[in-house]
Amino acid sequence: MGSARTLRVGRRAVEIHRPDKVLFPADGDGQGRGGGTEYTKGDLVAYYRAVAPFMLPHLRGRPLMLERHPDGVGGPTFMQKNTPDHCPDWIERVEVAKEGGTVVHTVCDDTASLVHLADQACVTLHRWLSRSGRIDRPDRMVLDLDPAEDDFDQVRRAARDVKELLDELRLPSAPMTTGSKGLHVVVPVNGHDDFDAVRDAAREIAEKLVRAHPERLTTAVRKKDRGGRLYLDIQRNAYAQTAVAPFTVRARPGAPVATPITWEQLDDPAVDARRWTIADAVDQARTDPWAGVMRRARALGPVRRRLGTLRG
Repeated sequence: MGSARTLRVGRRAVEIHRPDKVLFPADGDGQGRGGGTEYTKGDLVAYYRAVAPFMLPHLRGRPLMLERHPDGVGGPTFMQKNTPDHCPDWIERVEVAKEGGTVVHTVCDDTASLVHLADQACVTLHRWLSRSGRIDRPDRMVLDLDPAEDDFDQVRRAARDVKELLDELRLPSAPMTTGSKGLHVVVPVNGHDDFDAVRDAAREIAEKLVRAHPERLTTAVRKKDRGGRLYLDIQRNAYAQTAVAPFTVRARPGAPVATPITWEQLDDPAVDARRWTIADAVDQARTDPWAGVMRRARALGPVRRRLGTLRG
């Protein structure tokens, strides 16, 4: 490969700089799927181009926080909120309020935009849970299952507890490996409530689970207070907070991917938080693991009333 090349992506010509730059060195622990595999920027571009049809529905219209690793995953990390001036003018942007001003976030609405972000060594895309047209009304709730150690059996057991309660509350839900240690349980909501109401509902769900399983689960924010229990993190459901996007790559050895799965797949002992990488996540995407779940959005009012009637 040369120092730069141009890809035709839809109607756009996207320049890829230093495609042979190694972003994921082959110096990981060598354990598991791809831990010792080297991946370049060109590999990252190719993955995001291939996964775009499956990933873009989860990105369109949503402000992004971009996790960039221009010197590879072993170098400095840049968490970018503001869209830089040199960004192509065809990249979508949205200006949103923050304390004391505004932020102009990048929005990824098409494959060319996703390829451009990969060229910028944006390894991981963190998305808002609301869209630019209704920025203060999230249409997703996320429960983040964060184990005390790198122990996916702990995550698997907690996820089953979460699903059992969500089913009782008549809330559709979909699991996603994080590509790190844990699992996200994503719940589609109808976008009628603000962030505070969604986070309050998430907190009530988490606290109900902790009361039922106090020996295994906790909502303690400080690690020293968790005592080896799995942390049910609901903080991503606040205004201006983000969650890793479905099918995004994580900055870990072997380029693991945050991957949507079915609830049935969670029972597979071969599945863990880093099961899929850029080498095989597109194959998983083609199976449509969430199969319409995100179109079954629910109102939160009835959910909170049902919570109030449940014992414990």
